[in-house]
Amino acid sequence: MKKIIFSVAFALLPLLSWGQQVPALDQLKADPRKSYGTDYPYLLETPTLTKAPKGYKPFYISHYARHGSRYYWSTSLYKELDTLLTVAHDKQLLTATGEAFRTKFMAAKQELMTGVTELTDLGWQQHQGIARIMYNNFPEVFEKGGNVLAISSLVGRCVLSMSAFCQELVQCNPKLEIREQSSRFTLDGVVPTDGQNPVKHNYPKDLKPRYEQHRDLFKGINVLRDNIVKRMFVSTEGLPGRMHHNVSNLINLYTSLPSINHEGMMEGILTDEEYAAEWESDNLGVFSWVYSSQYQMIPILQDIMKKAQAAIDGTSDRVADLRFGHDTCIGPLTVLMGINGADRDPEDPNEVKNCYQSWETCKASNIQLIFYRNNQADVLIKCLMNGREATLPVPTATYPYYKWTDFLQFYTERCNQKF
Repeated sequence: MKKIIFSVAFALLPLLSWGQQVPALDQLKADPRKSYGTDYPYLLETPTLTKAPKGYKPFYISHYARHGSRYYWSTSLYKELDTLLTVAHDKQLLTATGEAFRTKFMAAKQELMTGVTELTDLGWQQHQGIARIMYNNFPEVFEKGGNVLAISSLVGRCVLSMSAFCQELVQCNPKLEIREQSSRFTLDGVVPTDGQNPVKHNYPKDLKPRYEQHRDLFKGINVLRDNIVKRMFVSTEGLPGRMHHNVSNLINLYTSLPSINHEGMMEGILTDEEYAAEWESDNLGVFSWVYSSQYQMIPILQDIMKKAQAAIDGTSDRVADLRFGHDTCIGPLTVLMGINGADRDPEDPNEVKNCYQSWETCKASNIQLIFYRNNQADVLIKCLMNGREATLPVPTATYPYYKWTDFLQFYTERCNQKF
């Protein structure tokens, strides 16, 4: 696969509140592919970061990342589309556009079926790029070498994402000593809900955000599915499966294509701009599932705080702790931590887009917590969400910097609340 690394220089003004960020719909106009949400391929950027207060220097980083771009996660998508297109072709029910797509799909079918769930070259490159940007942003953390622990889910695409990231860090500084671990022993800090995790928890799950009681207030556009059917088929009579499900498969394939180097396969069937027009409705559904299991991510947040405290008080000599998991973890963790207001839980469904955007849980999405201290051993912390300075619900007079003691108290109380 041709090496694809997107690099965009971005000047980011310091943010005083979440409401001052670029509105979600304006972001979609600038980049319609953000409507892909959790399928959006991570865009490597180097935003301008706010300088630390005088006398403070970074010394430790805590990180959680989703695996990079991959093939679709289930063979059912490819198998069902294979059956649909074969039957439609045999019955002469495909339009000329549909036939052109079928030809391209059949040519790539073996690759798609073989690659199911696996990390792509782009996914590897995303984590390489993120690692190098981290190193360049905070050289003081790594310049003397030091120990790093990286832990991963047991799934191959996460293990390879971890390997790409760690190899790049060592390329930046061969003095770094990095231990990579994909083990049941460390699942509680990276995927606590994994059935193989020996530590069992009973945190609430299947929570419902408040907007779901008022979903009727949302009036979204809903024409894309009908347009796809008209462009694909002369008639749908006699085709296998429910057409709503078939169209969902077509959309899921479309949003996966940039991650697997097959852009253009579905030309003429739908466009990024059309899909972006219906993003807000899809975003509601994504918010529901990331909201639902937020408390199940408490072990990850506790792992972050425990290891950070050890680095602060000197009982650990690590300069970084890295974690590599899934959207099913980083999405809910974003809500649990309230990053950029994701914990606001509005009643009005039309407000959800202002507290959570599905592209924040994109392929290779990541949370970086950067720790700073001065000569008086006072510790500050800054949060980056996908490389950009982010707000936390912790009181501060020095955004984007927060006192570690305030951070620790706030999130300890959040983790220890009674359910």
